[in-house]
Amino acid sequence: MQKGDFPWNEKDFRYLALTVAGVSSALLYYYFRNTGREISWKDFVHRYVGRGMVDRLEVVNKQYVRVILVPGADTDASYVWFNIGSVDTFERNLEAAYMELGLGLSHRPAVVYSTESDGSFLMSMVPTLLLIGFLLFTLRRGSLGRGPGSGRGGAFSMSESTAKMMKDNIDVKFKDVAGCEEAKLEIMEFVNFLKNPQQYQDLGAKIPKGAVLSGPPGTGKTLLAKATAGEANVPFITVNGSEFLEMFVGVGPARVRDMFSMARKNAPCILFIDEIDAVGRKRGGGNFGGQSEQENTLNQLLVEMDGFNTVTNVVVLAGTNRPDILDPALMRPGRFDRQIYIGHPDIKGRASIFKVHLRPLKLEPELDKDALARKMAALTPGFSGADIANVCNEAALIAARHLSDAINQKHFEQAIERVIGGLEKKTQVLQPEEKKTVAYHEAGHATAGWFLEHADPLLKVSIIPRGKGLGYAQYLPREQYLYTKEQLLDRMCMTLGGRVSEEIFFGRITTGAQDDLRKVTQSAYAQIVQFGMNEKVGQVSFDLPRQGEMVLEKPYSEATARLIDTEVRTLISEAYQRTYQLLSEKKAEVEKVALRLLEKEVLDKNDMVELLGKRPFAEKSTYEEFVEGTGGEDEDTTLPEGLKDWNQERKDKDESQDEQVARQISGGMPF
Repeated sequence: MQKGDFPWNEKDFRYLALTVAGVSSALLYYYFRNTGREISWKDFVHRYVGRGMVDRLEVVNKQYVRVILVPGADTDASYVWFNIGSVDTFERNLEAAYMELGLGLSHRPAVVYSTESDGSFLMSMVPTLLLIGFLLFTLRRGSLGRGPGSGRGGAFSMSESTAKMMKDNIDVKFKDVAGCEEAKLEIMEFVNFLKNPQQYQDLGAKIPKGAVLSGPPGTGKTLLAKATAGEANVPFITVNGSEFLEMFVGVGPARVRDMFSMARKNAPCILFIDEIDAVGRKRGGGNFGGQSEQENTLNQLLVEMDGFNTVTNVVVLAGTNRPDILDPALMRPGRFDRQIYIGHPDIKGRASIFKVHLRPLKLEPELDKDALARKMAALTPGFSGADIANVCNEAALIAARHLSDAINQKHFEQAIERVIGGLEKKTQVLQPEEKKTVAYHEAGHATAGWFLEHADPLLKVSIIPRGKGLGYAQYLPREQYLYTKEQLLDRMCMTLGGRVSEEIFFGRITTGAQDDLRKVTQSAYAQIVQFGMNEKVGQVSFDLPRQGEMVLEKPYSEATARLIDTEVRTLISEAYQRTYQLLSEKKAEVEKVALRLLEKEVLDKNDMVELLGKRPFAEKSTYEEFVEGTGGEDEDTTLPEGLKDWNQERKDKDESQDEQVARQISGGMPF
């Protein structure tokens, strides 16, 4: 322990030693003092009073009588004592004893009344004294905890910010972040603002005060902020939004003030507030519970961000996956000047993320990491960066479980199935009738998707139980952002294929289609309520409540609600009838697929081609096109020819400016 690590000095230890010595002496005195010997009333009367051995009687605290013996009395104690019920009873009994023994007034011992402390009060005060000492100790630690080398905190330092400052101790760099190149460019500009502010101020530009990183969970918002700290040579202060909310009133605003005071002292620096929606929710929702404290914390945050001037050189970054609930005053320019959205990566972004996570893994020598990254990116549409990291970790775990020396492609495919469908339940044995039902259910999905034009290409179908489901199908959806009404209808029909197949072949339905019905219902409501794809409801759009949210009042009337419910039922019924007609016509094909599933349990695309022939529709995006279309980051194979020419013309026109910006950004940052 170094000097200054402990906040107490020599004077404090002297006071502490004197206090401990005084309390200990008092306790030892009361513990080792002569307490005499207890006797009964009968012994007192006949043995001591009757023999004339009593000098005087002391009634102490009206509770007991101390019998002081005459000098030279033959006894093993200096005095004896006995308890009394009350003073009046004692006096009556004593008078009766004197009368019985025939003692006159001159021979009666004197009676003295006194009050003494038996130490019980001091003993009862010991816990209180210990508590006061502990509070004084923590108070002194809290008041001296701000010194260099000493820890912050203490019982009386609740108002101090819990923000942590980091510098030169973060291993994450920009090269470890992939799939969000535009967001990286924005963050790199912020870092360059802090490192080279003069080149912007000479042009009259003001340094942006902050940016909000928003997007779905697992897309790399916090990782990007850590990479910013790893690349920048400025202090990085990080705090979580929930750390401002405590049970004590006023702690949140005080912590906000302390955090921004710390940022000003260490400027230039970067301040990162993760999960800012914990304190940045919209105001005016009523003071329920801790709502008032949360609003006070938000108001203090708004005031502190306004307190930064253009030369403070403090950049505030915030991360959230709920930007829709943030207060508008927090999002305006001048506080958070930029809103950077980090969405799910496309196929090229996933390939680059796979390359990052494949670096530390031990792969088989014949595996090419770039080719493997492209292939895995094709098999993981819709995956976030966290999902991809989980896939790579699961592949390594599967290889270790199988005692393999290196990870091969099959391990990655099993890891994808593990992440999508859940853990394979080898111990769950289905009854023959249940297994047959699952086989025909999955065959209905696969066959309906095979003969629907806008359905996603099938990659694999299995009846091996995984997770909560008894069947599993893997598709390769096309990387697209806009869907037509016909495409959504085909997806609904494919989802209903399992329920329809059960009804056609068994004449009954089971509970296995519950998840399918939930997806179909969500799609139908989205088409009618959000996307305006219904003629009767009209060209209107309402926000659907998020899962787990409580809606007190719908944004439309009861008549509109009844109309929406009716149209949803009509749309689902039309999709069900269309699927029923399709699978009735393809009943023989469904049975072929089901029997093969019962035989092999797992079918891939080649098995489907063998059973049903080639798909009657040209696939918009096949597995091979996914793999071949995934090139380097400078490759632009997804643009049409006209857009390619326009894009190349724009690049040639702005080449000098782009090179200058890139040189400025990379010149001030180590890569």
